[in-house]
Amino acid sequence: MTLSEHGVGPRIPGTATRGETVPTVPPAETAARENAVDVTALLERGRTLSTPVLRAAVDRLAPPMDTVSAYHFGWIDAAGNPASGDGGKAVRPALAVLSAEVTGAAPEAGIPGAVAVELVHNFSLLHDDLMDGDEQRRHRDTVWKVHGPAQAILVGDALFALANEVLLELGTVEAGRATRRLTSATRALIDGQAQDISYEHRDRVSVAECLEMEGNKTGALLACASSIGAVLGGADDRTADTLEKYGYHLGLAFQAVDDLLGIWGDPVSTGKQTWSDLRQRKKSLPVVAALAAGGPASERLGEILAADAKSSDFATFSEEEFAARAALIEEAGGREWTTEEARRQHTVAVEALDAVDMPDRVREQFVALADFVVVRKR
Repeated sequence: MTLSEHGVGPRIPGTATRGETVPTVPPAETAARENAVDVTALLERGRTLSTPVLRAAVDRLAPPMDTVSAYHFGWIDAAGNPASGDGGKAVRPALAVLSAEVTGAAPEAGIPGAVAVELVHNFSLLHDDLMDGDEQRRHRDTVWKVHGPAQAILVGDALFALANEVLLELGTVEAGRATRRLTSATRALIDGQAQDISYEHRDRVSVAECLEMEGNKTGALLACASSIGAVLGGADDRTADTLEKYGYHLGLAFQAVDDLLGIWGDPVSTGKQTWSDLRQRKKSLPVVAALAAGGPASERLGEILAADAKSSDFATFSEEEFAARAALIEEAGGREWTTEEARRQHTVAVEALDAVDMPDRVREQFVALADFVVVRKR
């Protein structure tokens, strides 16, 4: 099956080299939106509002899980000293507190939802890093590398339990509705991780299968983040479902950009190894799109990846060998197709907002966050 059979539009003329921003939204359009909305301030608001409650929740954990969690979140270093490490982009907390304002509630109404989603997100990171063998996250050694696999598993489980506690202790009908949405999103996220792992052992994965996996693994939780504050603010199910549609497609755009960065991202920006997804044999969108494209580069890539799957010395491959695989993916069109897919999913996400009655200011902030997600280096 060719790429055009997946409903993809024209190829984008030109792509970024490794380390450059992925230009999935027209630059002039993005610049105009950035002038209207201070995205950095919007992200910082979500982080500032949610962090004290997040830290209080983590403090409930029994030792040493409390300190292991604090290390993961960047609040302390490996020796236990206070640190101001990179806590991530904070997109999910920003979306959760913003969604509360859809209903006319104060952004603070979305804080429990923001914290719950962030706890689930970090539960998944702790487990994913261990399962994927990732040794670096946010420019530091991962938890399993520092504290061991057992602590990574236990702390991840504890964060998931805390997420439900944070919501349910509110004791409201809205909290119960929010918890149901969060648990459904978490189940989808786990399904996506299971699919991701199973695909690593297959020679071929279709584009449709890859998109389904990424919708589960990334789209579901961003969908929940985009609606959970509104639910806590009293929004009806139709409004929440529409906001989830925005977040789901934003998640697919987010993951498409992550897939590009997983191959061509600058390690200084991403905090991961060069060619990180290729090292893990991930069937990410650029890879599956390249394999589906047909043509000499696609066929050669398929032969090489099939041989890689049987190789016993894959971990010792040189930079040049991974670079050669990345070059074939690009030559086959996988990089350009994924860039276009990120743009398409971004458009669907933004258009979903038209079906929700909300203040213009709130709508503009949702759009600006969508732009930020798909134009980034990490």
